[in-house]
Amino acid sequence: MNQEFLHPADLLLQFINRIYNHGMTTTSGGNLSIKGQNGDIWITPAGVDKGSLTRMDMVCVKENGTVLGIHKPSSEFPFHRLIYQARPDLKAIIHAHPPALVSFSIVRRIPDTRLLPNERQICGEIGIAPYSLPGSEQLGENIAAVFKRGIDTVMLENHGVVVGAGDLSQAFNRFETLDFCARLEIEARRIGNPILLTDEDYDTVRNKSTQQLDTYIYDTCTSEEKEIRRDMCALMRRAYKQGLFTSTQGTFSHRLFGNDFVITPYGKDRNDLKPGDLVRIENGKAEAGKQPSKSVFLHEAIYKMQPHVHSVIIAHPPNIMAFAVTDTAFDSRTIPESYILLRGMPKLPFHAVYNEPERTASLFKANTPIAIVNNNCVIVAGQSLLNAFDRLEVAEYSAKSILSARTLGNVIHIDDDRIRELEAAFNLE
Repeated sequence: MNQEFLHPADLLLQFINRIYNHGMTTTSGGNLSIKGQNGDIWITPAGVDKGSLTRMDMVCVKENGTVLGIHKPSSEFPFHRLIYQARPDLKAIIHAHPPALVSFSIVRRIPDTRLLPNERQICGEIGIAPYSLPGSEQLGENIAAVFKRGIDTVMLENHGVVVGAGDLSQAFNRFETLDFCARLEIEARRIGNPILLTDEDYDTVRNKSTQQLDTYIYDTCTSEEKEIRRDMCALMRRAYKQGLFTSTQGTFSHRLFGNDFVITPYGKDRNDLKPGDLVRIENGKAEAGKQPSKSVFLHEAIYKMQPHVHSVIIAHPPNIMAFAVTDTAFDSRTIPESYILLRGMPKLPFHAVYNEPERTASLFKANTPIAIVNNNCVIVAGQSLLNAFDRLEVAEYSAKSILSARTLGNVIHIDDDRIRELEAAFNLE
C-alpha cells in the first residue's frame, strides 16, 4: 500500500478496521497512531466502538497539546507521545490485545519467532515492559524505556503488545507476524514440543535469498491471462481473510502456457495485491521491474516436472504449521473429504525448498498433491486455482479439527478397508 498520499485519518481507519475485523482487538481495546512530519500525532479516539469508526472520528493532537476532533484521543495517548519522544525515527504505533498475545502477556513470556524462517527478521528483537496502570505516565515511561534501547516490538505484562515502525504498514506487518507466531506456538504446544530453527537453517535461507532470475520486457497480456490474474488476486484476498495467508506470507502461482506462469510478488501486502502486481515468468525469466516470490524456483520446477499441475500455493496457516514445527505427523484419514483432497501429505526436511527444488517438485504426483515442509510451509498443488485453494482450505480445517479432537480423546482414523473403498469410489490413484 502506498501511504504517501493518504490522509492520516484514512490510514488509521484502514488499519484499525483490519485489526478489528480479524479479531485482533475488541470494541473498546487497542489504539493506533501516526506522527506527521510537522509533529502532529493522529490517533484513534477514546470510547468509540471500533466496529463503527469513520475517518471523522480520528483525533489530531498538535505538538503544543491542542486537540482537534470531535472526540478525546485514546486514553493510551501518553505512551504514544513518550515513545515518539524516545524514538524520533518511529512514525507509527500499534497497540492491541490479540488473544494469543494476551496469553503470552499473562504468563509474562515472549513468543518465539524462530519457528519459521522469516518471522525473526520481520519482528526483530522483542522486549517486555513491566506492568503499570493503563493510561498512566508510568506505563508510558516503562514502554518508552524499552523502545529507547532500539527495540521496535514490546510485550506488556498482563496487557498486550505495542509495535512501532517507520509507517503503519510496517508496524502492522510486525504486529500481525508476532500474533501469528504466538498462535502457532500455542497450537504447536498442544501436540508436542516446538522445534526451533538453527543457525545453519538461517544460513541456508540467506545463501539462497540472493538468487535472482534474469528479466525480460513483457508488453502483452491476453484476456485469458488478465482473467487468471484477477481470479488469483480474489482468492489471495479470500485466503488472507480466512487466515490462510498473512500480509507478508503466502504465495500463489498459476500456469499460463507451457511452463510459463504468473506468481505472487515478493514484499507486497497479500491483502492489497492487484492483478498488475503479479509477476509473469516466461522461459525462466521474470517480468522486468518486478520481483517474484523467493519460492519462484520451486514453482518453476513443479510446472516443468508435473504437467498435471496448473496451480501451486505455498502457505503457512497456523493449524497446519503446528505439525510442521513439531514431530507430530499429520494424518488426513479423518473424514472422507480430507483424505480425497489431501491423500498422504508427507513431511519434507526444512532445506527441501532451498537446496533441492527439483527433488521436491518430483514428489507432487497425482497421489501426492500436498506436503508439509518442516519449520517452513505447506506446499499445495492443484489442477486449477480453485482446486489448489480448496486443498489448502481443507488441510487447514482438517488440522484444526485434529488439534481440537486431541483435547476430547484419542483420534480414530478411517481404517484401511474403508480407505480402499474411498479410493475405488473416487478413482483415486
